[in-house]
Amino acid sequence: MSDEKISFTNETAQSGPTVRIFSAPGCRTSFNVRDFLQRSAIKFESTDLQTDEEARRLPGIASLQDERLPVCELPNGVRLYAPTVREVAEGLGFLAKPKLQEYDVSIYGAGPAGLSAAVYAASEGLKAVVIERSAVGGQGGSSSRIENYLGFPDGISGAELAERARQQVVKFGCEILQFREGITAQFKDGKIHVDLADGSHLVARANICATGVEYRRLGLPNEGRFVGAGLFYGAGYSEAARLKGETVYIVGGANSAGQAAMHFSKYAKRVVMLVRRQLSGTMSEYLISRVQNTPNVELQFGSQVVAADGDDALRQIGIKKADTGAIETVDAKYLFVCIGGYPHTEWARDTPILRDRNGFIITGTDMYEDGRPPAIWPLERPPYFLETSVPGSFAAGDVRHNSVKRYATAVGEGAMAVTFVHSFLMSDGK
Repeated sequence: MSDEKISFTNETAQSGPTVRIFSAPGCRTSFNVRDFLQRSAIKFESTDLQTDEEARRLPGIASLQDERLPVCELPNGVRLYAPTVREVAEGLGFLAKPKLQEYDVSIYGAGPAGLSAAVYAASEGLKAVVIERSAVGGQGGSSSRIENYLGFPDGISGAELAERARQQVVKFGCEILQFREGITAQFKDGKIHVDLADGSHLVARANICATGVEYRRLGLPNEGRFVGAGLFYGAGYSEAARLKGETVYIVGGANSAGQAAMHFSKYAKRVVMLVRRQLSGTMSEYLISRVQNTPNVELQFGSQVVAADGDDALRQIGIKKADTGAIETVDAKYLFVCIGGYPHTEWARDTPILRDRNGFIITGTDMYEDGRPPAIWPLERPPYFLETSVPGSFAAGDVRHNSVKRYATAVGEGAMAVTFVHSFLMSDGK
């Protein structure tokens, strides 16, 4: 099972013991595990089993159709059969329980804004906790290479940058609770009370929402059939080594799409970017130049994916041309969707927190009506720049209305939010 043709290695993960994954080709569960490990900077090797004979070499596996596939072998030798991502994370020791009954500040989301907030909060003596629903790094953690972030002239992957930030967070004593998700939130007694999906309860004097955004779907009728089996949201960095000799399609024209195209161009025979409009205004100039000057990257403007088809995996897509309205059906085994995003703010639905029509949290003077705070604002002082309509509750990064969707901006807002948290706590909530 070490045949080079079917063994794919995460080349950029940190050194250390390796997680090994054995699965049937096109296995969605296997992709979910690989994606989590890649974004968590965990070294792994992934092997696609080609025959029943290869499958039977694994203890307890009878064939490629065995329900116990994939098999995930952890560094300590423990084998997990058909595991969920949470079970893999638990096996790696990622899961923890809250240590305190109450915190100074709870931070929701471990993307660049949340990690930045955690570093500054903990380093300045606040009792802080980070709650993350999945992998540390957020959407930024899936970027193959960030080249315009200050201090990294040669660029750095989103996963590596997130891992360095995670180490800083832990160094300063902040807790990170992964695979937790807030279900309901209540603001009472001057504190935020949050019920988490695992049944636990968190109380904090202030909070920062940095839950970021999730890539938008294409809205195709059968889209869900192919997720993780040829269709991927975001850069799908963990899949790069599988693309040798293949044609890859990328939907989107912003930086995330450009970064994916440049990374995949190192592996794939051909990379086709399907862009509805021109790149100017949505992609950084340096990245536009690279995309346009990479021989195996092809730009198709005025193009929109309107159909997807296949059997157990994606096989074809339909591309509609804006100028003619014609739909072209092409063979496609790999489609990466890097378009827009919607915020994770469902938890705020039954709270006084104001959101715009797209669900983004409104903060500071953006809440003003006729030059004044909204009627639901309860204090005499005006809200701080990143403060929501609930005093002591802040928002930072992509989840915020009118935010600048850049990694550095999210980091800056995370740090800024902590400054306002200090002001709020020192004023005793007033």
